[in-house]
Amino acid sequence: MVAEKDDIMIDDEAAEGGEGKPSPAKGGGKKKLFILIGLVLVLGAGGFFGYTLLMGGKGEKGKAEAAHEKEKGKPVLLVLEPFILNLAEPGRHLKVAVQLELVRKEDEEWVKEGTAKLRDAVILLLSSKTAEAVATPEGKFQLKDEILLRANQAMKKEVFKNVYFTEFVMQ
Repeated sequence: MVAEKDDIMIDDEAAEGGEGKPSPAKGGGKKKLFILIGLVLVLGAGGFFGYTLLMGGKGEKGKAEAAHEKEKGKPVLLVLEPFILNLAEPGRHLKVAVQLELVRKEDEEWVKEGTAKLRDAVILLLSSKTAEAVATPEGKFQLKDEILLRANQAMKKEVFKNVYFTEFVMQ
C-alpha cells in the first residue's frame, strides 16, 4: 500500500507542475487521435469521390434529365455571310461576321427564307455607325443589342435571342 501512495504523489506532483514523470500514454494519445481523425477524413473523402465518379453523380432520373437538356441545350444558329461595308465616317470600313441564335428550332426554315430582310436591316444599322461608337467593348455590346432588336423587327416577331460576332475588323 505504501507504493500506491508514492505513485499517487508522483501523479499529484506532475499535475501541480512538479518534477514527476508524466506517463507516455498521455502525450501520444493526442497525436494518435489527430492521426486517426485525419485518416477517417481522407478515407471518407476518397470514398465520396470514388462513389461520385462511379455513379456519375446522378441517379437514373438525373441521367434522363441530362440527356434531355443536351438535346434541348444545343443552340440553333443562323450564320449570316460576313458584312463588309463603309461606316458613317469617310474612309472607315467594317468587316463583321454575325450569327443569330434562334429562340425555337422550329423557326429555322422560315427564318432562312427571310435572310435578305435580315441582311438589309443589319447593313442599314452598321453603315449608320461611326468607328468611335463601335470601337469600345461597350459599343460592341450596344451594337449587339441593336442588331437583335432590328433582326426581330425585320422578322415581325421575336425569333432571335442572342447575337454573336465571330469576326469584327475595323479599318
